[in-house]
Amino acid sequence: MTSETDPRFLRSREAILNAARQLLLEGGPTAVTHAQVADRAGVGRATVYRHWPQAEPLLLEAMSGVPMPFLDRPTTPTREWLRRELTAIARQLELDDVRAVSTTLANAALWDEVMDQRRAQFAAILADRLASALDDAQARGEVVLGLPSREAAAMVIGPLYYRATIERASAGVGLVDAVIAAVGVWRGE
Repeated sequence: MTSETDPRFLRSREAILNAARQLLLEGGPTAVTHAQVADRAGVGRATVYRHWPQAEPLLLEAMSGVPMPFLDRPTTPTREWLRRELTAIARQLELDDVRAVSTTLANAALWDEVMDQRRAQFAAILADRLASALDDAQARGEVVLGLPSREAAAMVIGPLYYRATIERASAGVGLVDAVIAAVGVWRGE
């Protein structure tokens, strides 16, 4: 019997993933460590390392089973909602664990089909949610978009990702406001 068919292997793997998801929801990506996952899952730390020798792949797999919290449930005025959401994304990207996971996902997606599917899933969720919110805002007269709404995710999240991962710096309010302004002309400007 291989480890992939061994019931004990499968049970411990599922317990570890469930623990990682719970920790992710409760404390964010920095809470998903081998030690905390082992404690929550009721397994030894060596068992967690056996399944996931590095924390980033464990966190990525845990993230795939957790609902994406960003750009969900838009509120009006849309510009203020977008400012809150982008600020939250920027703050998360400043965390070393989140920065590591996001760059690992982007890098691994170049060579790993499963990781590329996860990357595409995350990107589609963000782009779909943002496009929908912006289309609704435009229909309400809150904004006149200067680009197709489907392009907005790249326009607004790209600079935040660049600032956090390439420059390893904080995305301040000025950058968040600049990317929001780049989407189009907002009523009241």
